[in-house]
Amino acid sequence: MESTNFNELAAELKSIKDWQRYAVTEMNLADVFYGHGAADAWQEANLLLASVTALNFHELSEVGNCRLTSFEKQKFWQLLQKRIDQRVPASYLTHQAWFAGLPFYVDERVLIPRSPISELIEQHFSPWLNHEPHRILDLCTGSGCIAIACAYAFPEADIDALDISEDALAVCEQNIQQHGLEHQVTPMLSDGFNAIAEHQYDLIVTNPPYVDAEDMADLPAEYHHEPELGLAAGNDGLDLVRRILSEAPQHLTAQGILVCEVGNSMVHMEATWPGVPFTWLDFERGGEGVFVMTREQLVEHAAAFSSTTTQPTE
Repeated sequence: MESTNFNELAAELKSIKDWQRYAVTEMNLADVFYGHGAADAWQEANLLLASVTALNFHELSEVGNCRLTSFEKQKFWQLLQKRIDQRVPASYLTHQAWFAGLPFYVDERVLIPRSPISELIEQHFSPWLNHEPHRILDLCTGSGCIAIACAYAFPEADIDALDISEDALAVCEQNIQQHGLEHQVTPMLSDGFNAIAEHQYDLIVTNPPYVDAEDMADLPAEYHHEPELGLAAGNDGLDLVRRILSEAPQHLTAQGILVCEVGNSMVHMEATWPGVPFTWLDFERGGEGVFVMTREQLVEHAAAFSSTTTQPTE
């Protein structure tokens, strides 16, 4: 994009629609990756334009024929250059991401929210959670998006948000304050369940690191802006999942459930525990690799989980 003369471009492209169309073309030609909160180049362009204009997506569509100011054009151009040349995901450029219809601050200390678990939260985890939860745990909270979205869905529940990364927890705390939920969501530094002793929860939700070694080696450039600690999880992507399956029962109430995302590593789970009937969920808005298990099921298969807590070295 460096060879393009901005002044000439700015003279030709005047309206929001003009810049949308141009950005879509440039990103598609550059073959950028759209896996961080945007499904395609059009959504990606709107994320950048919304930041520049302080308009939401609906408002952008209503004023598409309006002109951008010279300052807005310059700012948008700079963001688009970074998006294409440096492969920086749009949410890092704008420091904003959306999850379950809610805005969150993000930067390169945390993964960009994009989990299909948002759909479950909006549905109050029905039909798997058949009672109002009093206590909820968000394990590996990152930006805090799952914990905070759960706080909106279950305003009477107390929610603990755990993460091993101090940097991630700093972002989580910022988002908790942004949403005014300091009284309901408690961030805690923790390696797995270590910080919560014998606390029990009606619902444990977790989106842990689950990318296996092969996929880590093949990730698009955009992912290299995200913290590796939030992605990589050993040869088969199950390093932390093993601990979760083994230790979760002692932190669940009798009617409690575990909801866990493992993405593409679901194939490794089925190969590792072929006798365990994981319930894999379908999503209207897309996404896979999320399972739900009751405490009763986790206890029933505890022997299988405990026997593979430590993965054999190859």
